[in-house]
Amino acid sequence: MYIRAKVDYGLQALLVLTASGKPETCEELAAAQHLPAGYLISILRVLCYAGLMISQPVPLGGYRLARSPNAITVAEVIRALDGPLADVRGLRPEDTSDKGAAAHLRDVWAAVRASVRSVLTIVTLEAVVSGYFPRSVAQLIEDPDAWIARSWT
Repeated sequence: MYIRAKVDYGLQALLVLTASGKPETCEELAAAQHLPAGYLISILRVLCYAGLMISQPVPLGGYRLARSPNAITVAEVIRALDGPLADVRGLRPEDTSDKGAAAHLRDVWAAVRASVRSVLTIVTLEAVVSGYFPRSVAQLIEDPDAWIARSWT
C-alpha cells in the first residue's frame, strides 16, 4: 500500500491537534512535525471540507478537530485526502473484470481492501497518539514479520 505525502502530512497535523487538545495555526502544525506549511494549508482545507477539522479565525486559534479524536479513524482521513482505501486502475475491486486465468484476481483485490479496512477503520486518532490500539491491530504490530521489508528481488 502506498501512502501519499498528503495523507501522511494530514494525519500528522490531525495527530498534533489530538495531542495538544487546543486549536493550532497551520504554521504551528507544520512546525510541530517539520512539514511544508505551503503544502499543508491545502491539505487542511480538504480536511475542513471533509468535516474532520474546523477552521477558526486566527485570533481564536486556527484549526481544531471537528469531532472527538476517538471518533475519527485513519480510514476517514485517507478517504478524504486520497479517495478509496483500495482501488485497481481507478476502479473499485468489484467493478473490475479480468478475463481468463485472471478472472478471480478481483477476489484478491476485494480481500486486500477488506484487510486494509479491518485495520484502518478501527484505528482512531486517539489510538495513534496514545499507542493503545485495538487488540487485532496490536497483534499485527507485535508480529515480528510486520517489521520485515520485502523486495521483489
